[in-house]
Amino acid sequence: MASTVNLVPPITNQAKWNDRLAFDVALTLENSGETIQDLMVRHRLTANDLLAFNADPLFLKKVDHYRGEVRDKGMTFRLKARAQAEELLTTSWLLIHDPAVSPAVKADLIKSTVKWGDLEPRTNVAAAGDTGGVRITINLGNSPADARVIEAQPYEALPEPA
Repeated sequence: MASTVNLVPPITNQAKWNDRLAFDVALTLENSGETIQDLMVRHRLTANDLLAFNADPLFLKKVDHYRGEVRDKGMTFRLKARAQAEELLTTSWLLIHDPAVSPAVKADLIKSTVKWGDLEPRTNVAAAGDTGGVRITINLGNSPADARVIEAQPYEALPEPA
């Protein structure tokens, strides 16, 4: 009977990955970031951690997504800022839930998070993505059920005849 030899030691105390790690791995793979050894030191990873991440389809998909952005869009300021913002959300969360932080600071952090997440309520029709046009409401009685609404959307004007 043949015996099986496991050449890879079992993964114990597996580290968790985050978007920043996936972003850094993508940069390394695209030769735009630090070396894999530097990345492992900065993120406090072991070789076993990297093996586990390499077997995680979600991690691989995230790295592939970031690699595509780096290849297609280049290393832009906006992409770097987005990666930093992801990390700062954790700090913001901790501050918001820290009893030693003043309510004013917590309120500012909450407002900023809502703004950065584009979660602010829309206050007018134009902000909601309306492309223009006209909306006319004609009340033909005292009840809201008697109202009639006429909506018109803009169209491209025909060119002037020559």
